[in-house]
Amino acid sequence: MTYWYEGPLAAFDTETTGVDVETDRIVSAAVVVQDAPGTRPRVTRWLVNPGVPVPEAATAVHGLTEERLQRDGRWPAPVMEEIARALAEQAVRGRPLVVMNAPFDLTLLDRELRRHRASSLDRWFETTPLRVLDPRVLDKHLDRYRKGRRTLTDLCAHYEVVLDGAHDAAADAQAAMDVVRAVGRRFAGRLERLSPAELHTLQAVWHAAQARGLQAWFARSGTEEAVDPAWPLRPDLPAAA
Repeated sequence: MTYWYEGPLAAFDTETTGVDVETDRIVSAAVVVQDAPGTRPRVTRWLVNPGVPVPEAATAVHGLTEERLQRDGRWPAPVMEEIARALAEQAVRGRPLVVMNAPFDLTLLDRELRRHRASSLDRWFETTPLRVLDPRVLDKHLDRYRKGRRTLTDLCAHYEVVLDGAHDAAADAQAAMDVVRAVGRRFAGRLERLSPAELHTLQAVWHAAQARGLQAWFARSGTEEAVDPAWPLRPDLPAAA
């Protein structure tokens, strides 16, 4: 029997102008598909001219300058539809989608679709639901008492996954997929009987609990930062009155 973490998976990642899902923009994205561990992945990449200034701080992270994006990037509207279509295809084919910190990347894509296509991400999954595997949520639930940060770089180090070219969308997507496979193997006794659909539902519950815990920690520290419990997609903000 082949368990889900040894079978076909897809992964999605973006690079952006910043960290605000409501206002920042996607500048590059990638979908990586792999039929089994060790097999050659199939990679689709997008480079986007966001139509807004690209802060130097963002360029320092991913290396994509405003000049490069204006020269080589495509306009966002057709790209966002292509990305959504690519993700929907993975759902139709029954491949779980790995997304590190899913509420960030998927919410950004949703807002870009609303901004440029008068659409939403949910519309693409009305008939075949998306099944997301988030290495951050899985690791934090399964190894909750381990100290330290849980960025993708940290998870790669912990699970002995090679991350070549961090902050390149395709490299990060592949690394996130490799981490999920490693998590599956390490915690096989707790995961192998769960289907991706069941895990998707459970991760929403786990993430909400993790968010409540982080919110409580912020409160004890005197920090007013809010933690959104929604997963894998944050709800649209209500329109201003």
